[in-house]
Amino acid sequence: MSTNQEGVRDELVVDITIIGGGPAGLFAAFYCGMRDVSCKIIDSLPELGGQLKTLYPEKYIYDVAGFPKIRAGELVDRLKEQTLQYDPKICLSEQVRNLVRRDDSLFELSTDKGTHLSKAVIIAAGIGVFSPRPLPAPNAKDYDGMGVDYYIDSLEKFRDQRVLVVGGGDSAVDYALMLETVASQVTLVHRRDRFRAHEESVKQLYESGVDVKTFVELAEVHGDGRVEAVTLTNSKTKELEQLPVDCIVSGLGFSASLGPIKEWGLEIEGNEIVVSTRMETNIPGVYAVGDIVTYPGKVKLIATGFGEAPTAVNNAKTYIDPQAKLSPGHSSDRKDKPGDRKADPDKDLVGSMS
Repeated sequence: MSTNQEGVRDELVVDITIIGGGPAGLFAAFYCGMRDVSCKIIDSLPELGGQLKTLYPEKYIYDVAGFPKIRAGELVDRLKEQTLQYDPKICLSEQVRNLVRRDDSLFELSTDKGTHLSKAVIIAAGIGVFSPRPLPAPNAKDYDGMGVDYYIDSLEKFRDQRVLVVGGGDSAVDYALMLETVASQVTLVHRRDRFRAHEESVKQLYESGVDVKTFVELAEVHGDGRVEAVTLTNSKTKELEQLPVDCIVSGLGFSASLGPIKEWGLEIEGNEIVVSTRMETNIPGVYAVGDIVTYPGKVKLIATGFGEAPTAVNNAKTYIDPQAKLSPGHSSDRKDKPGDRKADPDKDLVGSMS
């Protein structure tokens, strides 16, 4: 039962409710199926996939094991196929506003559409509530939707266009390399000469046809109702340059807020939830994974979230059922070796996901 109608109370108790339907949340839901626990995903977005699906479905992802590169949209599709085989309950366009642990040890999740009950909770809300960081040109916001974009949901809209990309992180570099395949001209400006992107991506950038301008910032946008040109300023020489462009793509990223999550009594550090090595928060029975968490040595990669998800699920399993094994075991632990007694064909050994 979904609570996609205003004020509906879902009295069905699930084992684990996952807040967030991005990559880490989807993989956690899949692993719930592997551990035979009932699962529900609640996401404030209208479709599964999180930022990958909403902001850059055509962007290549490079840090997923087994894929030299894969488009974000395709990765989401494969995750959905993997997850939905276990038929988790899906509640979309629904924001969790409050989380409380009741006297009967059940967690009650109140949303803008209803109430859900769960034995354990995994928070996989990505960077939380996000909004694009503003471009440095004061008048850039006047051209939002009129040549200024903060993410790429379709490459085709940039075909044969002159595009300016602003930024020096992974998003900016990836956007520039993506756009080079369809745009007539791509220029990337960065206020420093050192990039925060992966070294291999920066190497590809300088080997590409992208015009890279360092120590340069966007000073002003020009156009009659739509972007037609920009003024760039060199932070060292203070020289100004006029550049005709049709589109500006911001690669400056997004500022994030935990939103209602900050009021749930969780231990927060900066804008992230503190977790243990079990991915458990300071509230027993509440776990968190992905970009929203912090712990010593945390690295924010999709691959990291994929590892954290089964850790959270396995520990939540033992929280729900203290008699359950923390680890389902490895297929290599199987005792039935060639020459030993015949294996029982009805016994299904769960393989490791590592």
